[in-house]
Amino acid sequence: QVQLVESGGGLVQAGASLRLSCTVSGRTFSNYGMGWFRQAPGKEREFVATINWSGGSTYYADSVKGRFTINRDNAKNTVYLQMNSLKPEDTAVYYCAATRLSNSLYTQSDYYDYWGQGIQVTVSS
Repeated sequence: QVQLVESGGGLVQAGASLRLSCTVSGRTFSNYGMGWFRQAPGKEREFVATINWSGGSTYYADSVKGRFTINRDNAKNTVYLQMNSLKPEDTAVYYCAATRLSNSLYTQSDYYDYWGQGIQVTVSS
């Protein structure tokens, strides 16, 4: 069974930075493509960023492009989401997810097989 555990969330002011981490256990991490999603109160879960198994390919939602960076360390079984220039509208519960479709990039949650429990990120104005 694959388990994903997020960390690094919290409360910050607008303009600040945070780095989320997601550590994966239970299977070979490099067999999975990884993604980050978020869900704000009263809204549907939305795609944020994705990375393929090697880290050589990434893709971002337009709303975070240029501010967020996804990367991974396969030796540490961890994927990261570096979030800079945070805005109040980035406030949400952030989820990491793993897909067995490891070589391509997917923005739809249906393609992901395993999910973390989520972590709160709150950006105050």
